[in-house]
Amino acid sequence: MDDARAIEDLIDLMSRLPGLGPRSARRAVLMLLKKRGQVMAPLAAKMAHVAATARDCVICGNIGTDDICAICADPARATGEICVVEDVADLWAMERGRVFKGRYHVLGGTLSALDDMGPDALRIPQLAQRVADDGVREVILALNATVDGQTTAHYIADVLAASGATITSLAQGVPIGGELDYLDDGTIGAALRARKAF
Repeated sequence: MDDARAIEDLIDLMSRLPGLGPRSARRAVLMLLKKRGQVMAPLAAKMAHVAATARDCVICGNIGTDDICAICADPARATGEICVVEDVADLWAMERGRVFKGRYHVLGGTLSALDDMGPDALRIPQLAQRVADDGVREVILALNATVDGQTTAHYIADVLAASGATITSLAQGVPIGGELDYLDDGTIGAALRARKAF
């Protein structure tokens, strides 16, 4: 393969990453090429390692290097609370706030007729099973304040209505149309502490 073509292909791949367009990707690749030994080689090795070892947690859907993630494996996190999030990025955002001490459940998206995402395409049946099997006392719906997020929250509340678990949602601090991954840690912490009945 022609070296120039390989560099262009790398720029094209980088431009597909969130927040990087073609110009930003070109600058990033140029920096990596200038610092091949200090940055590019270790980055490539680490990316290859993570690509080979990363897997979804069989319990909650988080990403880690074991079948059961560190959060689910931690006995101190067995508080009877499950925080339901749309995506792993939202779980990581919640963890940055260091406020929630329970466990999580990653849905893998939201209900959306346009995207052909029904309840079985998400991890809603697994959530219902966890609530039934694990003696969960509270389910916190920490879904994005979008139309699809709120539709999904209402659907989950209906599914879990007979479970005996208290269903709550995040309160103040999360703006309508806002996404958890873009919020600061203080806002997430305040919203979690001020959750309300759904």
